[in-house]
Amino acid sequence: MAKITAAEVGKLRKTTGAGMMDCKKALVEAEGDFDKAIDILRKKGQKVAAKRADRESSEGVAVAKLNADNTAGVAIVLGCETDFVGKNESFVTLAKQFADLAIDHNTKEEFLAADFGGMTVADKLIEQTGVIGEKIDISGFEKIEAPYVGSYVHINKIAAVVGLSANVDNAETLAKDLAMQIASMGATTLSYKDFDPAFVASETEARIAAIEKDNEELGRLGKTLKNVPQYISMSQLSEEVLAKAEAAAKAELAAEGKPEKIWDRILPGKMERFISDNTTLDQEQCLLDQNFIKDEKSTVAKYVASYGDVHVTGFKRVSLG
Repeated sequence: MAKITAAEVGKLRKTTGAGMMDCKKALVEAEGDFDKAIDILRKKGQKVAAKRADRESSEGVAVAKLNADNTAGVAIVLGCETDFVGKNESFVTLAKQFADLAIDHNTKEEFLAADFGGMTVADKLIEQTGVIGEKIDISGFEKIEAPYVGSYVHINKIAAVVGLSANVDNAETLAKDLAMQIASMGATTLSYKDFDPAFVASETEARIAAIEKDNEELGRLGKTLKNVPQYISMSQLSEEVLAKAEAAAKAELAAEGKPEKIWDRILPGKMERFISDNTTLDQEQCLLDQNFIKDEKSTVAKYVASYGDVHVTGFKRVSLG
């Protein structure tokens, strides 16, 4: 039997990340052959991966990486099964190493096939599954390219990247603020203009039904009822709809006995409230239509406009689970 030294065990551990005893057993089985020992550990990982393939990798680490000139950004999630593993320093380091490599690839498939220390990323994931004993995978992969790209990571749980149309003054601040908004508020699209009309119609019906059901219970309890909106998106507020809303507001003012000469001071606020009450879908899912988290009196669109001739070209978000 080949004599296995501590130095050899340490070298294999450094190369693979496997435990000391696993490395020693692999070297003994390989009779001291270093490459064969790596293959033994990899096969062990394949067996563990096969057994745990149906497990959920709902924990892990979310990481963002930008290239040197801030024209590309990638957000990935290295998933695992438990929070204990997800917080492990070596696991977090591996996630960052993967992100460093991912920035050079456009798709998850390309990335998984890329070389990582003499093996593919996919093989490294299998190897680490054997080392850690949990299912390890890339559960999120998103990339953005633009004239300027920024990013934000929220406590290793959510990562966002956002693209700007130009590298304007203080672009770094703007991009980071937007990425923070995306991470925190979970926008799914840029503007209400991106919505499919059929989706908006279906969502309107569902939301109105849900509010009416809530109101039945609130009414039974003698509590204040929720406002039932007519619409939920700016895409539904045609000129005709807005004109009818304004006419209704004027009729209300007349019924209240308000002098017509002061209506111009009151109407803008009433119309703003009407639009706010009837665009809840936009406020939830459309980045530009959301209230800005650092100043809720302003929208994201207004905040972007304050930086001059620049607009958001796109964004991506990944999270655990």
